[in-house]
Amino acid sequence: MKKEPKELEKIKAILNDPSFEVAENDKIFLYSDDARGVRLQLDYLKAEVKMKQQGIEHTIVVFGSARIVEFDTAMKELNRIQKELQKSPHSEELLGSLKKSESMVRKSHYYDEARKFGQLVGMSGKSPDDCHVALMTGGGPGIMEAANRGAQDVGAKSIGLNIELPHEQFPNPYITPELCFQFHYFGIRKLHFLQRAKALVVFPGGFGTMDELFEVLTLIQTLKTPCIPIVLIGKTYWKRVIDFDFLQEEDVIAPEDIAIVTYADTAEEAWNTIILWHKDNNTPLF
Repeated sequence: MKKEPKELEKIKAILNDPSFEVAENDKIFLYSDDARGVRLQLDYLKAEVKMKQQGIEHTIVVFGSARIVEFDTAMKELNRIQKELQKSPHSEELLGSLKKSESMVRKSHYYDEARKFGQLVGMSGKSPDDCHVALMTGGGPGIMEAANRGAQDVGAKSIGLNIELPHEQFPNPYITPELCFQFHYFGIRKLHFLQRAKALVVFPGGFGTMDELFEVLTLIQTLKTPCIPIVLIGKTYWKRVIDFDFLQEEDVIAPEDIAIVTYADTAEEAWNTIILWHKDNNTPLF
């Protein structure tokens, strides 16, 4: 039946209105406050489905600074600054950079230990394709890169959970492509860090590292998540950063809260601590 021009205009207006758009294609609706619940579900579901497809049952989670680099890289930067200082020996900016660079050289051994730890987790499976227990990191550079790199060294798959940030974060190149995810919501990302976690290994880091550490400690303390071994790598560093004994003396935490945390200085020590913890608690990883 032929439509009148006025009717055709009305139909055109209906077809062009966002309300007529299929919901999944309506970006204005999908990114509205009302649809936030749906976006949260999707943020969670994509990674969940992919990890199930890969047969991942347990994860060993590694946190640590994105700024720590391997020794050769740290030394290259130190040498560059030292050469610049020869030209401008009184430059306050360069002297400040020298101090930071020397600190990075000292901390570079943590990159090596994180890489070794990634190798240990990667070798724990029956084969390179065995993802029953998999290494998981935040997906970025530094310590995260080192751990993913270690897993790749031995042919094992590993996971990286990236997050959308104002300054774009690129995933490190050592994550298994099909296990590299990007999240919009920090909360959903943190949920995945803990959902399958059977241990948390924390290398030296700053605000982000301590945020993740204290969140897990709080969840265990309040019985919101099962207890897992938490190993802090670098006892000297962490003893200076966090004085748990002082917190106990002040009666703001209990003695059993301190017992949640253990310290290690090497990858082997950390891995053995995790294996022994699960053996003692009758929760074998394998």
